[in-house]
Amino acid sequence: MSKIKKEKKVRVVPIGMGILVFCVAFAAGMVSKFAITPSWSKEYSPAWSDEIGTLKTDIPYGDGEANLFDLYLPKDNTKEDYGLVVYLHAGGFTSGDKAGDREMLSWLCSKGYVAAGINYTLRTETNNASVLTQSNEIKTAIPEVIAAAKEAGYYIDKMTVAGGSAGHALAMIYAYRDGAEAPVPVVFTFGGVGPSSFYQEDWGIFGLDQSDEACAGLFSVMAGVEISPEEVADGSYLEKVKPIAAAEWVSTNPVPTVAAYGTHDKVQPYLASLRLKSALEENHVDFKYIEFPHSGHGLQNDGALSRQWMEAVDEYLDKYMPVK
Repeated sequence: MSKIKKEKKVRVVPIGMGILVFCVAFAAGMVSKFAITPSWSKEYSPAWSDEIGTLKTDIPYGDGEANLFDLYLPKDNTKEDYGLVVYLHAGGFTSGDKAGDREMLSWLCSKGYVAAGINYTLRTETNNASVLTQSNEIKTAIPEVIAAAKEAGYYIDKMTVAGGSAGHALAMIYAYRDGAEAPVPVVFTFGGVGPSSFYQEDWGIFGLDQSDEACAGLFSVMAGVEISPEEVADGSYLEKVKPIAAAEWVSTNPVPTVAAYGTHDKVQPYLASLRLKSALEENHVDFKYIEFPHSGHGLQNDGALSRQWMEAVDEYLDKYMPVK
């Protein structure tokens, strides 16, 4: 075997191990993100109380065990209509829970929005849940969230969908792919470090750029369809991953966007995030793409930019979904 072939073999990620590393790394990124709480962040993370509103938990939206959502209703129930903000939890598509975002959801509700956290079926060793099935569960849940708000006396006329990491990926898929068919207009989406495209050459952090077999294995699990190494080699696999590749759908519903990515991310490839940025530019979207030059998946090493990101989220919420 030549020296070149030996080097190539070292970089190949076995399919099963690649999936395991991917999921574990996502979970580690989630932990590092929420472990750091600078003093300024307190204004964006109030503790839930009756002074903010009413919290309804574990409302079902489907037959699955995980098909539940929490609804945060602002204390002022006198308005004719309300904006809804859905925030989807992180966890590498294999872990996490809506309760983990209570501070974010409390902040959104304190601003006067109806807010919702939605659980979705997590990938395990014993099921075939995928990013595709999870995105379809979110699509099913949204009308149920709006109906539950209406039943409680809060009429929804527009919405924002957001999330972190895996939740950010699912939020973007809903906003760009499904937003045009939403029960109410999707006017804004925000989040951080969610994968939005699946070009083999961008995924070198897992060695997928060196192995058609490993690429086919990981993307098959994520897309929920069988992808062969031959399809990776000839590029036809891109049509199979398109349903979960949010960047490919920006033109379908080019909603305003605020997104944050770390240039040293070893979980969600930084190169993949640049394709999202290009799609937003090409479709003339009003967006802010905030690059964290010293951070990885946790966005933990650029404190000033973290504040800038939250201020941008606040600014866009006020601009596109003002509380009347």
